[in-house]
Amino acid sequence: MGLRVHYSSLLVLCVLLFQILVLVQQAKATKFQNVSGIRRLRGRKSVVSGSGGCNLFIGSWVIDPSFPLYDSSSCPFIDPEFDCQKYGRPDKQYLKYAWKPDSCSLPRFDGLDFLNRWRGKKIMFVGDSLSLNMWESLSCMIHASVPNTQTTFLRKEALSTDYGVTIQLYRTPYLVDIVKENVGRVLTLDSIVAGNAWQGMDMLVFNSWHWWTHTGKSQGWDYIRDGPNLVKDMDRLEAYTKGMTTWARWVDQNVDPTKTKVFFQGISPTHYQGKEWNEPKKSCSGELEPLSGSTYPAGLPPATNIVTKILKNMNSPVYLLDITLLSQLRKDAHPSAYSGDHAGNDCSHWCLPGLPDTWNQLLYAALSM
Repeated sequence: MGLRVHYSSLLVLCVLLFQILVLVQQAKATKFQNVSGIRRLRGRKSVVSGSGGCNLFIGSWVIDPSFPLYDSSSCPFIDPEFDCQKYGRPDKQYLKYAWKPDSCSLPRFDGLDFLNRWRGKKIMFVGDSLSLNMWESLSCMIHASVPNTQTTFLRKEALSTDYGVTIQLYRTPYLVDIVKENVGRVLTLDSIVAGNAWQGMDMLVFNSWHWWTHTGKSQGWDYIRDGPNLVKDMDRLEAYTKGMTTWARWVDQNVDPTKTKVFFQGISPTHYQGKEWNEPKKSCSGELEPLSGSTYPAGLPPATNIVTKILKNMNSPVYLLDITLLSQLRKDAHPSAYSGDHAGNDCSHWCLPGLPDTWNQLLYAALSM
């Protein structure tokens, strides 16, 4: 994804602590004092049950004058790579699009309500720079909703109080471990020692895919260990399937669903090849509006089928934030040339404010409806 980082399986690189000092929270009883009080989420079908049922992930993008949910200049948490307005993006219409499900209404994000529901709890995003994208988005949304709440932004260590919501990021783009051996960095498909750092969370939001496709200098490993076999390379979809199966087994064996809610962020698409939406000479650069309707000409990437199959075979309930199709429609929402960190054309990450705010609205809806 263009970020150059050193991965440590036992180090949480980024931590965001929200110390909640909102007086009204003591005047209101919250429905969700404990995580076990939240109804069990059946995310394998990526449908939130309500009256008559509701699929939040089928719909279209519409203009909403009340958007965006925050101003990038007033949010202290946005990294330069996502801060498109600061780094010169001239248009602003991409900020005004809201996701409208076909069969129900998507509740507007309420930061105070979110903090009340999760006070004293620990939330962790686990994955690559798209987890970072979503994590920073949620931080900005809460900051905008409750601007007087004291927040502390930390990079190396987690602090918490009895009144705080802790939102952490654990950077591990493959979920499974990269082990240093004599031959170099080895992507070990059946090892997930990193999972020790994920235990004790009240909510886990996982993500992995983009780094599995990287080759050359951007590849994060030198060899792959597939069981007893050490190979220079292998079919990436096969490797992803084996790695995700290891992750699923870890969740089944280590997560108590009565105490911890588990989400999978879904596959975030790229827009480097305009042929995917029938404009072969284009990329995300210069795109000003989403695709209309609720279909994407190229269809879903094959990794989505792998994720769906693995979640269906799990014993633990994992809610799929099925953001792939709705994100595919947003060819206009990438930083492209307007990134403070990436030279060239970034059609992988997303501007903030922008699309990841909708991902967090969907997370909030999944916990609320």
